[in-house]
Amino acid sequence: MPWKRRPFGGRGCARALNIADLREIARRRVPGFAFEYVEGGAEDEATLRRNREALSALRFVPQTLVDTSGRSLETTVFDRRSSAPLAIAPTGLNGMLHPGGDIALARAAAGFGIPYTLSTLSTTRLEDVAAQAGGRLWMQLYVMKNRVIAEDIMARAAAAGFEALLFTSDANVFGSREWDKRNYARPGKLRLPAVLDAMRHPRWLIDVLLRKGIPQFHNIEAFLPAGAASAVGGSTIIPQMFEPTITWTDIAWIRRHWPGKLLVKGVLSVEDARRAADAGCDGIVLTNHGGRQLDYCVAPIEVLGEIAAAVGDRLTIIIDSGFRRGSDVAKALALGAHTVMIGRAALYGLAADGERGVRRALDMLAVELDRVLGQLGCRSVADLRASLLR
Repeated sequence: MPWKRRPFGGRGCARALNIADLREIARRRVPGFAFEYVEGGAEDEATLRRNREALSALRFVPQTLVDTSGRSLETTVFDRRSSAPLAIAPTGLNGMLHPGGDIALARAAAGFGIPYTLSTLSTTRLEDVAAQAGGRLWMQLYVMKNRVIAEDIMARAAAAGFEALLFTSDANVFGSREWDKRNYARPGKLRLPAVLDAMRHPRWLIDVLLRKGIPQFHNIEAFLPAGAASAVGGSTIIPQMFEPTITWTDIAWIRRHWPGKLLVKGVLSVEDARRAADAGCDGIVLTNHGGRQLDYCVAPIEVLGEIAAAVGDRLTIIIDSGFRRGSDVAKALALGAHTVMIGRAALYGLAADGERGVRRALDMLAVELDRVLGQLGCRSVADLRASLLR
């Protein structure tokens, strides 16, 4: 009987061959509402799909008869060595996928030799991540209506030794993730089918809920009303806290409170990239929030080349949204990115097998990137350039 292709059915990460396989393991290991929180995009999910389509549309033009021995993925980010041009992106509510999810992600990144970015809406205190994981730590910042929250986060992150601050600029209005909402009868209240589905995942119930309790927004719990620090209560309060009045003038305010490297996360135009450079930022993150905010938005890879040409010599350029293969990473580097941030790909590994799963995801991407380098006739990531793409 001929072999029939079907979704990956294994349960162990060691048998997974790619990020898609890790995704399948993750999908089976956590309840549907938790997986949908990770997986879903805004409204029609057109932006979510476009991120992958735009990357897939790029094709390589390899060089041949080139000595590709001794290949290296090493690079530098903010004058410090990274083992690969990768960083783990900031994501919230990771404790819903795996107990101590933020620490597992940070430890995997530290062991691999790349930066990890902690979200303002993490379920672990930033001080605990620094103490228990170490490595190169970056902090993502949401500026909310109560500016004291941001000032508190910046002061604590600086004291804990975080290297860089990523000021998220594309969440002034909270996105509408409709598929995620369908799991809830009302904000914070799961529908009965979602509850019954969660009961079919006893390992998740024991590890996540019974042993650790409902995940809490520990970094901002001091500023939330009683009962609103949990993933259940916070979902009704936090979207109302986002600040619609943030502007470029707030960069100076952030600079007064933050002594380290500063990046603006959410840039998608040459004009805004130049504004970031003129404002004294150290870098930018090209992102559409993984398709979770503005629907029918351009994919970051579509605007990377023109932004790199405009400010690549003035700013460190980081990109995320839709990256699933080492070949995707190579395409971004060829178009002028200095580093690629990995979001869902790392979370699939986390949901599949905790820290081991995250490390497996990073290993996969690195092996794929190394292979693509060799097949393109490159010996280092610095050799990647736009002429290798069509």
